[in-house]
Order: sequence, then C-alpha cells, then structure tokens
Amino acid sequence: MTTSADAERKLEQQLLLGRRIEGDRLLLADAVLAAALDGSRALTGAEQAALRASPLTLRRFRHLSLERARQAQRDAWQGSAGMLRAASSGAVTALRTDDGHWTLHFLEHEALWRVILVLDASAPFAARLLREQPLLRVLDGGGAIVLQGSLDADGECETSWPFETAPGPHFQQFGAAFAVEPVRL
Repeated sequence: MTTSADAERKLEQQLLLGRRIEGDRLLLADAVLAAALDGSRALTGAEQAALRASPLTLRRFRHLSLERARQAQRDAWQGSAGMLRAASSGAVTALRTDDGHWTLHFLEHEALWRVILVLDASAPFAARLLREQPLLRVLDGGGAIVLQGSLDADGECETSWPFETAPGPHFQQFGAAFAVEPVRL
C-alpha cells in the first residue's frame, strides 16, 4: 500500500533526478560517492551542496546506490538444498546441492567417517561468506545436524560423521534430502 508520504517522496525524487541544468557535470568522484554509500566516509557540507546542485551527480549517486543494492541481493544467501541421487551400491562419496554451490564429501578411514562441506569458489556469495565466516550447518532430511561450523580460508568445514550408520544409508533413511544453511542466532 502506498502512503501519501511515499507518493511525496517519489515525486520529489522524480523532480530532483529529472532536472536538467545547462553545463552540468559530475562534481563528485565515484570513490567519494561509494564511501558515502558504505558509511566509511560522510560527505562534507561542500560535497552535500555539490550533490544537491548537480542533477547529473545526483543521478550517478542514485545509480551507484541501486547497483550496490543489486549486488547485496546477489550476494544474499539463505540456504541451499540437495538430494541423494540414486546409487547402485548405496555407497556415497559426495553430495552436491541443487544450486551447485556446496558439496559434501564423505571420507572413510578404518570404519570411521569424516564429512567435509566445501563451498564452490564461484558461488555469488562465496567472497562474503569467506570474509564474514558465519556459522553454517548441514541438516539431513529429518532435521538432524550433520555438520555445524564456520568455513576455513579454503572454503571448507570438516568434522566427524555424527551418526552410527554410513552416509548413504543414513540419508536414504531420512528422505534422501539435505540442506546447507546459515545458523540464525
């Protein structure tokens, strides 16, 4: 629902951005505008006046703001799901999420299993997750935690397999599904 305040804001924005001034040029560098957008540097009084006085600079500021919002949307990740694909022997060595951004690897050594979660470096949100290192978890189809932890610098998280049954039969028992998700505290 659009309120009268929203309508006024949109009209004001259209009037400011739609103005044309003879000889107008960009008065502020992209680096200055970007620093103002990310909060690392406030605009000085003179820079604020320049922004208000130049419709071209104001349109550039808006463009950078919209691009930043689009990039944040692309970088957003809420979770990924996958399914165990049919295997003739029931042995599973790796599972991949449907979006292809995560792989679960299973390593057996002397009847003990290790599980490794690996982030695909080409995932659109990979840089953010590697930088921020949020707490992640992998759940089986029944909602039990398979793995929980943060990624290391290589984009991996490893732990012991927490169940008595091997990975293949375990996932089959719980709907052959799994999910990788951020832990919300």
